[in-house]
Amino acid sequence: MLEYSIVAGLLFGLYFSLVGLGLNLVFGVMRIVNLAHGDFVMLGALAAVGCYSAYAISPIAAAVLSLFAFAIVGFPLYYLLVPRLLRSSDPEMLSIILFFGLSQVIESLTTIVVGPSERSIPGRALGGGPVHLLGQTFPSAWVISAVASGIAVMLLFLYLYHTRAGRLTRAVMVDRNEALATGIDVDRISALAFGIGLGLAAVAGCFAPFMLGSVTPAIGVNLTIQSFTVIIVGSLGSPLGTVLGGLIYGVSLMLMQTYFSSWAGLLPYLLLIAILLVRPSGLLGRKVRYV
Repeated sequence: MLEYSIVAGLLFGLYFSLVGLGLNLVFGVMRIVNLAHGDFVMLGALAAVGCYSAYAISPIAAAVLSLFAFAIVGFPLYYLLVPRLLRSSDPEMLSIILFFGLSQVIESLTTIVVGPSERSIPGRALGGGPVHLLGQTFPSAWVISAVASGIAVMLLFLYLYHTRAGRLTRAVMVDRNEALATGIDVDRISALAFGIGLGLAAVAGCFAPFMLGSVTPAIGVNLTIQSFTVIIVGSLGSPLGTVLGGLIYGVSLMLMQTYFSSWAGLLPYLLLIAILLVRPSGLLGRKVRYV
């Protein structure tokens, strides 16, 4: 049972790394707190459900389509909301208020359009039977979702460390004002990061029906809390910290569900309290925060 929980936790950890990655990227570049992040994950999930139900489009194909569609939507949304926010005296606090309002609007409109009922995708949509890993048997949907999440995470790291735009993004993460002084088009880089962040959230949403069960318009709040847990455990603003935080959260979640199932819902809050009391800067700390 312990071995099963740990391996399952690693699979879920890869998935939760992807869930938190877009939120941490946006915070690292812009220092804004996107409380609507979970709602974009939810929209990606409903998009995947709709594509599969209406057109029998594979969730993997839906994830690729959602990545580009949500990234494109992110550009005008950035210019509509963020530049004025960053010029304010306290952008972090105001971003909490603004994106909380956006979260409520998204949830309300989605409920009006599609209704509050639960929706899901059958596991066979990702194909294959049970998968054997390290002597344990897991649903293929879990394994495929975890592998797809790992690929998405690696693609982001390739973008950040092996492309010119990625290097400029990391420069903005280190010091936004210094990047501006060196001639970097900070607004363009920020818009790109914001779009990528929303795209990654949508990709995570496409696999939510398999990793989280059924989805409803109301799951956005829980997903945002889980995302914050992941990035705070690792380190705010650190993509590598997000991966570490996701793995720790995934393993902790599986262990709690196995041995203390009635307490599993408290896990995000317990982890947040513990890490803020013991190491407020996250496990990786400031040393590797922006590199």
